[in-house]
Amino acid sequence: MSDQFKRQAAERAAQDVTPGMRLGIGTGSTAEFFVHALADRVAGGLDVIGVPTSERTRALATELGIRLTTLDELPELDLTIDGADELDAGLSLIKGGGGALLREKIVAASSADMIVIADGSKEVATLGRFPLPIEVVPFGLKATTNAIEKTLRAAGLPEKLVLRGGAGDPFVTDGGHYIVDAHLEAIPDARSLAGKLIDIPGVVEHGLFIGLATKAYVAGTNGVKTVVPA
Repeated sequence: MSDQFKRQAAERAAQDVTPGMRLGIGTGSTAEFFVHALADRVAGGLDVIGVPTSERTRALATELGIRLTTLDELPELDLTIDGADELDAGLSLIKGGGGALLREKIVAASSADMIVIADGSKEVATLGRFPLPIEVVPFGLKATTNAIEKTLRAAGLPEKLVLRGGAGDPFVTDGGHYIVDAHLEAIPDARSLAGKLIDIPGVVEHGLFIGLATKAYVAGTNGVKTVVPA
């Protein structure tokens, strides 16, 4: 059922793509449904050019015949369409469950608008139920995680950090970095935490996307609803 809802949200977002758009194309299971929906429209004659947010998305879009470029060639985009691991009523997001948060944020920030596609299970009153991904450089990992823990402690948040993949086989992002997932349960002030985390040397980026999404299509048993920032 979740896949059905993801597909419905993705297909609705694909309708917002207009000829000539410069399009950021997201990463993850919901975004893959969007890539397929976009490819159907491209096969029908829609002329767009996309910037993928991961090598995985690049491979799928290329396979399906979607014309692609890079942000170096096309640094300003009209629209990014991507999924989210959580979204609240203000369209603040947690992203990065798929490990592409750095490129996803760069692409989203380069876009005039961002549409989030999700099933209803991703809506939350307060962000934090989904572990917050924090992308870090491998060098000085212990020093960086110590600093993250200190920041979380000062904010009154749990200090439970888990290196994705484990020490023996850590997950490596497309940028060559590691991800530590912070199990925070709830983040009362996401904007404040976002600023404090990015100030830590060794932290490349984090999965709090604030002020980037302009609309969301959220699918559930009652169909697809449109959400705009409260």
